[in-house]
Amino acid sequence: MKLKGIYFICSFVIFTFCTQKQTISFSSKQAYELVNPFIGTGGHGHTFPGATMPFGMVQLSPDTRLDGWDGCSGYHNTDSIIFGFSHTHLSGTGISDYGDILLMPFNYDKNITLSKVEEQKIIPSKFKKETETAHPGYYKVHLEKPNVDVELTATTRVGIHNYTFNKKENNKILLDLNHRDRVLNFEINIENNKTISGFRQSKAWADNQHVYFYMEFSEEFSASNPLDNKAKKAALYKILSFKNSVKNLVVKVGISAVSIEGAQANLKAEATNWDFNSYKTNAKEVWTKALNKIEVKSADEEKLSVFYSALYHTMIAPNTFSDEDGNYIGMDQKIHRDTLNTTYTVFSLWDTFRAAHPLYTIIEQQKTNDFINTFLKQYDQGGRLPVWELSSNETECMIGYHSVSVITDAFNKGITNFDTKKALEAMIYGANLNHFGLESYKKHGYIRAGDEPESVSKTLEYAYDDWCIAQFAKANGNAKIYNEFIQRAQFYKNSFDPTSKFMRARLNGGWFKPFDPSEVNFNYTEANSWQYSLFAPQDISGLINLFGGKENFEKRLDDLFTVSSETSGRHQADITGLIGQYAHGNEPSHHMAYLYNFIGKPWKTQERVKQIIDEQYWNAPDGLSGNEDCGQMSAWFVLSASGFYAVTPGLNYYVIGAPTFNEVIYNLENGNSFKILAENLSNENKYIQSATLNSENYTKSYLLHNDLMNGGELIFKMGNKPSKDFGVGPENIPVSEIAENLIIPVPFIDSEKKTFTKQLEVSISSNCKDCELKYFIGKSENPTWLNYSKPLLLTETSTITAIAIDNSGNQSVPVFSEFLKIKPGRSLKLNSTYANQYSAEGDGALIDMLKGSNNFRTGFWQGFQGQNVEAIVDLGKIEPVSTISTGFLQDNRSWVWFPKEVDYYSSIDGVNFTKIKNLKNDFSIKQEGSFIKEFGFKTSIKARYIKMIAKNFGVCPEWHLGAGGNSWIFIDEISID
Repeated sequence: MKLKGIYFICSFVIFTFCTQKQTISFSSKQAYELVNPFIGTGGHGHTFPGATMPFGMVQLSPDTRLDGWDGCSGYHNTDSIIFGFSHTHLSGTGISDYGDILLMPFNYDKNITLSKVEEQKIIPSKFKKETETAHPGYYKVHLEKPNVDVELTATTRVGIHNYTFNKKENNKILLDLNHRDRVLNFEINIENNKTISGFRQSKAWADNQHVYFYMEFSEEFSASNPLDNKAKKAALYKILSFKNSVKNLVVKVGISAVSIEGAQANLKAEATNWDFNSYKTNAKEVWTKALNKIEVKSADEEKLSVFYSALYHTMIAPNTFSDEDGNYIGMDQKIHRDTLNTTYTVFSLWDTFRAAHPLYTIIEQQKTNDFINTFLKQYDQGGRLPVWELSSNETECMIGYHSVSVITDAFNKGITNFDTKKALEAMIYGANLNHFGLESYKKHGYIRAGDEPESVSKTLEYAYDDWCIAQFAKANGNAKIYNEFIQRAQFYKNSFDPTSKFMRARLNGGWFKPFDPSEVNFNYTEANSWQYSLFAPQDISGLINLFGGKENFEKRLDDLFTVSSETSGRHQADITGLIGQYAHGNEPSHHMAYLYNFIGKPWKTQERVKQIIDEQYWNAPDGLSGNEDCGQMSAWFVLSASGFYAVTPGLNYYVIGAPTFNEVIYNLENGNSFKILAENLSNENKYIQSATLNSENYTKSYLLHNDLMNGGELIFKMGNKPSKDFGVGPENIPVSEIAENLIIPVPFIDSEKKTFTKQLEVSISSNCKDCELKYFIGKSENPTWLNYSKPLLLTETSTITAIAIDNSGNQSVPVFSEFLKIKPGRSLKLNSTYANQYSAEGDGALIDMLKGSNNFRTGFWQGFQGQNVEAIVDLGKIEPVSTISTGFLQDNRSWVWFPKEVDYYSSIDGVNFTKIKNLKNDFSIKQEGSFIKEFGFKTSIKARYIKMIAKNFGVCPEWHLGAGGNSWIFIDEISID
């Protein structure tokens, strides 16, 4: 009886276990069905829902919004009017461009004038969201006003429209070459009554973009211009009228950046018939194959939809740029041909180097080779590797030179089908230019805030890029370049303040003040110090040491996710998706949840990754917490939901996070498959208890790229409590470390201000604990260095130079600071409030005898938004005054204008003021660029007090991108002689 009881219990347990396993009912939907192209079309995602092919040239999508930040893709989910369907769109960017070659079916029975077209009341149509359908490569909507059903699909280089006219008469199509961007040149040719060709040359984000087109119609049309005999602009449009008998119309539009002939050849190669459904079916088949590169099993269809929508978004850009015959437009704006590699465009590298390109090294290895070969062609033709390239135009957007990251990461993962000698040459050339703060960076070991805006972010990202160059040089046997750039890779140390333990801007050899780590200001790129102080992916061990060890580093990570989410300073629309000060809606934060692995606390990474996945992504139009940025936001999800992430592109491993799905299979181009299983996974069982790799116990908290590419099976066993065994111990922690050619960090020379009237205390300190500090005062080629032991007391204008020297005699780059003794007696009373991030050196900055350059972001200008500026200078005694002037800056793209007018007053007693001069602005408000103007005059009065009132320009005008926003006044300085 006892044995029978045991047998029954065992049988029951086995039966129960099997039954429980069987209750996991995985979704049967295919990847194609799970994609929701509307994710990211709401909120600030900036995606579009229209038809495109994987990495295709054509993005055929509805245009519902003509301008504004949330209209960058041309579409926003909250809109209810469609202006037409254009053939090029950007996915998730923060600046608008494209929207080329717009077609719009409409119905109208009267003459159409140019004014009616431009008023955009007759032709645009309302639509209801419930009539919209979108799948990869397919879009459908019903236009209410003309009663037309619209279907869109695409091949790689051809957009295909299918219009069903539900009214019998007066059905027309507008061809609009004036849509969105400023037109530089154009051409429309009526080839015959079923064919139109032409081109559009435009300027927006890309200064010189060319799109050629060749479009064929399944039915005959008659073409006319909008009625206006005088306006040349009417030629930008064509009104195409169709016979009343036409109910269904198919339009095929081939495009090219090269020529009309190229567009025609693309159409003939890819769209040979008039069967719309055949193209729709082909798009489905191509996308199904692309999406099946990663197979995911889960019962959670919502999460699956988010995953496959994310994977879909990673395959929209970069875009095919070469024609079917290999022709493309180079950076030199000349025609080139490459039949070996497809040429691509749209490289949002500041974003995509972090996760999108590492993802491509796994699932798009051939395309990764093509991307790199595109970079090298752009170097040959334009003189530099791309930074943010768009349609063979370098936009100079964002910072760093992150193409070197893409190249190094690929090379170190065995993707090497490119000219490595030329690649290294191009890397070195770009890193040794003198623009965008590089001259200051190379000379000082950091970018001085007075030399370049966004100095902290640029210093940190240049240092990472230089590490990539060092690794590439080392792998290719160039020790000299390796030694040089591995030292530059450590320049991040020169921005670390050991007192506050934040990355801070360096001003006059010391620190930018006042400092608030939550403040968004010109020292950082779309971020604040919280969001950049953990960026040194090339040397995480060195970063941990700067913080004072693992415990301090862990506390900073904990604080990052738990402090208040409030930011101060200027509004930055990109800083979204906040968890504490971690900002998932923008790229600088993306690696930070994984940093716990580097201190042996992987369960904290698992907690945070799950939190980000649950809170920052969902299956809805606003399901992205920030700009999609050409696949980066989605690539983070694809990798992280798979259970790993590339913290340091350029290293050959991925840091393990937390699996989201029961099963993930990577089907690789080499024929292998890599399977990731998560046993006992549930919402509560979020912690990895143990793991096996190919049936062997696996304790490391990272996964080697080669192990993934060789195929196999990684199994995680999950539980509801943190495991103190998995990923713990030195042998299991990922290593990111610079261990040789170590630099001595540059010292800090710090004081309250740069100017003083009587005396000033100056201190010298360093990040090097065991270093000796030496200094000298004055300027000399052969100085006598003094040992620093206590703060210096200055009584005269002085220049101080300091170095740090370690026990072996290695020394830092010298740092120098200038301190200016100014005439005593003068003081300033401000009756207006400057912005903290544009404070210069505080309340007395407008009379400190220091003048800023024509870049207001470099720290010497005071900025005042939405207000007049009133300042009273007290000369200290009654004096004769001969000249009075104030320096102002204008940079209208940054909402900064010269004041409308400036009034000056004088007073003997500081109570009764007499107006002595009114100066009106005579400089154009539309002049683009940065300009300085002195509003000044000569006089012959006696006064003790001079009052200046500068009248604010007002709100940004209608023609300006910031229309309706409060403008700024920037001042430096008030001069009185």
